[in-house]
Amino acid sequence: MHVQESVNLERACLAVSVPMGDQVVLPENTEVGIAQSLGGSFTVLVHGRMYRIDGGDADALGKEPLPKPTLPEGADDEDVRKLIWEQLRTCYDPEIPIDIVDLGLVYSCDISSLGEGRRQVAIEMTLTAPGCGMGDVLAEDVRRKLLQIPSIEKAEVEMVFDPPWNTAMMTEAARLEMGVF
Repeated sequence: MHVQESVNLERACLAVSVPMGDQVVLPENTEVGIAQSLGGSFTVLVHGRMYRIDGGDADALGKEPLPKPTLPEGADDEDVRKLIWEQLRTCYDPEIPIDIVDLGLVYSCDISSLGEGRRQVAIEMTLTAPGCGMGDVLAEDVRRKLLQIPSIEKAEVEMVFDPPWNTAMMTEAARLEMGVF
């Protein structure tokens, strides 16, 4: 990966090693190279190793976190569904600069009512490779971003591997971006 910007961490922060998925704490003043900053999270390089830093720790990099999603007054289920898909498009594999929707990783999105304007959402998604150590990290990223949506009180993310993911599931734009024809 190409480094876009180098910064020193302004404070210690939690990071996840890519692709293993192990959590580490990067100390304050660690020099990191920002290789990807998409969807509010950051892929950084430190001494030749790749890590993902969550958007909630953007301040450690001297960056601003993304604003929380909002709904218009009197939003209906269709407004919520649209915002769910917008939020899903802010979730990225830390190694691939394409969102999980365009990668074809989201298999289903079901919304149900909890009453009194409250909703729950259930996502079925997969990974580009079943053994990827980032699966739990991506699932948690999806869950947290969905819970930021007003009226969503419960979000479940299930990893499924049937059918197995393949490049034909990517959008045409994603295949062009990745050079897959």
